[in-house]
Amino acid sequence: MTPREVAESYWRAECERDVEKVLEHYHSDAVFCPPGQRLVGHEQIRTFYEDSVTRFPGLEVEIVGEVRDGDRAALEWSAYLIHPDGTRRHALGANVVEIDGDRFRSVRAYFNPT
Repeated sequence: MTPREVAESYWRAECERDVEKVLEHYHSDAVFCPPGQRLVGHEQIRTFYEDSVTRFPGLEVEIVGEVRDGDRAALEWSAYLIHPDGTRRHALGANVVEIDGDRFRSVRAYFNPT
């Protein structure tokens, strides 16, 4: 699989708000670095996604740009975070990913967390 294919599958799972499906896209010892954090392994990574699902029960994501070098890629995205009251918040960012097979080895996510 290409990094984009893994990311597309991952974002489908994240948009379903299914934390277990999301974690299936990460190796058990993967590293995930959202702004200000370094999370290693499924248990630590799970905390980020559980919090995200609680805060934003809805999510829509579209990949709008890609630069790829083998098993690594920078994927620019546009997303809508949907609050419990239905309010939609637009967000832009980029994920720099490295895959090993069909799962992430590392993900560095760049976005404004406020």
